[in-house]
Amino acid sequence: MADTKQIKTALISVYHKDGLEQILQKLNADGVKLLSTGGTQSFIESLGYKCDKVEDLTSYPSILGGRVKTLHPKVFGGILGRRSNDDDRQQMAKYEIPEIDLVVVDLYPFEETVKSGASEADIIEKIDIGGISLIRAAAKNFNDVVIVPSKAEYQMLDDILSTNGAKTSLEQRKTFAERAFGVSSHYDTAIHGWFAK
Repeated sequence: MADTKQIKTALISVYHKDGLEQILQKLNADGVKLLSTGGTQSFIESLGYKCDKVEDLTSYPSILGGRVKTLHPKVFGGILGRRSNDDDRQQMAKYEIPEIDLVVVDLYPFEETVKSGASEADIIEKIDIGGISLIRAAAKNFNDVVIVPSKAEYQMLDDILSTNGAKTSLEQRKTFAERAFGVSSHYDTAIHGWFAK
């Protein structure tokens, strides 16, 4: 089917690592290239899987105490580039931007940090910037990209990988995008609620 897309490269950047093992095993078995940052990259490698560093792609290290890791045109271009758009494809080739077909994110636990009675400084550091931006970008480009926006969707992806291998239908990608905007909406509402107090 024309709307079926193969997952060739996955960017994985998660706060909670539990529940990822089966997904990583299936992605690896299907030859999917893995990209990651910091703790997630170390976790993936600890399971024995090859994982490329996002900073090798961007040529920038994680900076500002980890506040800036994935915010780079080579990452966001790879997610937002429209595969059927000739201009996008030419620019991706010119600037050596790889196609990123799957994005798996699990955001910093903002609400849990607020509930824990943490300091204002700690709460502010749990406002996720890169993760929420990855979610929005991948969901916007659901025609080409699969977005797994939280741990709650790990099982959905696992089921697809078990049934179809590393391939998704447009309908599946659209369902993930809907869930993604639900996650981002809830997250921003929680942050707004905290500031409003």
